[in-house]
Amino acid sequence: MRRLLLFLVPVLPAILHPTPGLADEGELVATEARASVEQLYDALQGVIPQGEELAYEERYARLDPVIKKVYDLPFMSAKTLGRYWKDLSEQDRERWVSAFTRMTISTYADRFDKYAGQRFEILTVEPSSHQTLMVRTQIFPANEDPVELDYRLRGADGSWRVIDLFMNGTGSELALRRSEYSSVFKRDGFESLLSSLEEKTADP
Repeated sequence: MRRLLLFLVPVLPAILHPTPGLADEGELVATEARASVEQLYDALQGVIPQGEELAYEERYARLDPVIKKVYDLPFMSAKTLGRYWKDLSEQDRERWVSAFTRMTISTYADRFDKYAGQRFEILTVEPSSHQTLMVRTQIFPANEDPVELDYRLRGADGSWRVIDLFMNGTGSELALRRSEYSSVFKRDGFESLLSSLEEKTADP
């Protein structure tokens, strides 16, 4: 399903291109943002060619630390619940962040089990709203048309971390998740929503 991390497409290492018109400080920031995305793909490059040989648990273990570093998962977890986040106890917030994190890593580990010569290219790094940056990329799947995939990053903990994704010019993945999760929360409650997310991790 599109909402289940469409950015999980096998790729090769990023081919970096400079972003014109940025001041020295902007160039440094752009380089740092590109480096964050590149870290993710460096890790994937180490997994994809061995995807069919490595067990799911091994792929999960390899990707876990990188995904936690590159993605601001606590921030994303909170935003996916929208206004319902404030209604949770501290314990339930921790449970939700943990489940969302496991689901994200599990989806990567499940998807990256095959390699067929795909190619990935970073195009530009551009300023975005609320002091964020957009890393614009293209993915070239084998024997298919290229796919536009843009990462939105914000400065956090001294680094630039991914907080949202946009595919082929469509709306934000974070907004889609917030709409889905908020609807389930309102209809069925937090425990049901949490169980649903945990089931996806248990049976990727």
